[in-house]
Amino acid sequence: MDRYAVIGAGPSGLAAARALTRRGIAVDGYEASHGVGGLWDITNPRSTMYESAHLISSRTTTEFAEFPMRSSVDYPGHRVLLDYFRDYADTFGLTDLFRFDTRVTRLEPCDGGWDLASTGPEGRQTRRYAGVVLANGTLAEPRMPSFVGKFSGELLHTSAYTSPAQLDGRRVLIIGAGNSGCDIAVDAVHRAASVDMSVRRGYHFVPRYLFGRPSDTLNQGRPLPARIKQAVDSRVLRAFTGDPVRFGFPPPDHRLYESHPIVNTLILHHLGQGDLRIRPDVDRFDGQTVRFRDGTADDYDTVLLATGYTLDYPFVDREHLHWQGAAPRLFLHIFPASFNGLFVMGMIEASGIGWQGRYEQAELLAAYLEAVAIDPARAERFRSRVTGAPWPDLTGGYRYLALDRMAHYVNKDAYRRALRDEQRDLAAPAHADAPRHTIG
Repeated sequence: MDRYAVIGAGPSGLAAARALTRRGIAVDGYEASHGVGGLWDITNPRSTMYESAHLISSRTTTEFAEFPMRSSVDYPGHRVLLDYFRDYADTFGLTDLFRFDTRVTRLEPCDGGWDLASTGPEGRQTRRYAGVVLANGTLAEPRMPSFVGKFSGELLHTSAYTSPAQLDGRRVLIIGAGNSGCDIAVDAVHRAASVDMSVRRGYHFVPRYLFGRPSDTLNQGRPLPARIKQAVDSRVLRAFTGDPVRFGFPPPDHRLYESHPIVNTLILHHLGQGDLRIRPDVDRFDGQTVRFRDGTADDYDTVLLATGYTLDYPFVDREHLHWQGAAPRLFLHIFPASFNGLFVMGMIEASGIGWQGRYEQAELLAAYLEAVAIDPARAERFRSRVTGAPWPDLTGGYRYLALDRMAHYVNKDAYRRALRDEQRDLAAPAHADAPRHTIG
């Protein structure tokens, strides 16, 4: 009963295993795939990665602070990142903590802990843990919208896209223009017979480089107030990228940073060259014909749904995670207010939060679990604060779009500040010569 399970060996699961074991907390890891890396391992059956995928945030703002990448590339690709996670796991002794090719099938509360059922090389097993950390990722369960009519061609979610070879010679319609949709559109113009993108709203586009530097490495000091940063950065972006409306996009219905910006200006170059077209929202499917809201229509061979992902923790009943709408309602997106022994890692989206932000989540969790074992009064004060006081504002003053996909969006500066505040209150005893306590 004094061990904790970590589900998932992607960046968030590795961060959790590192932070917990660093404090002497015993961990068993579970990973459905054959190794660490999560979605960054393109051979992982649950990976939604594609061959051309690279970071959209720069290396230095994304890496773990204690473990810089060996690469000097600003925006490394998925193969470099998989090697990075393997090195990270091996360096800190995390790889051997995980049972690979082992899928968690069910979590059930039992006697103050959790029974974890799994299936893998050892067959079907059930083990009991004091608590379970859910770190199985946020980009694995495709969001599949419904449409009027039926499309008789090939209908795929972008999660099934791996290579532009899939689009050779085909008339392609991409529905949605998020970062993955724009990446795939740029791939497709080199192989497809034609490429159109159907969009229902406008976007803000951020180039990967500004003034010769990765754009997210600018303004790294004290964060500006939201309205000032939006005004300043909007002027800079207009100077560098122009107005996307002239390429056919609708005007954005939100200010900069109130939804995740598109970090891909190549899409604008291809639009300017006539390599692809922007189309309105889809009205209905009619065989291979797609009819749009403006009354126009065209025939396509392949429709790719770049419609994002839904949060999914299929092995545990929703009541235990206090679901509210499209996401669990958790303190700092980590702790259920019931403190029932379940914890979530990585259920945050934010521009610039990086894997270090996930590790700081894990540090707070580790500090709490250590307090549970060695200083119950300190742990109880934390729980009382969570259940008895208003939760911190994690928006940083930004008015995020009220969309399901934004349900777990936070401002990186406000979020990391809140983590630090709680971490201070849960700090280990101040005596430098205090013995290291081992839990488990």
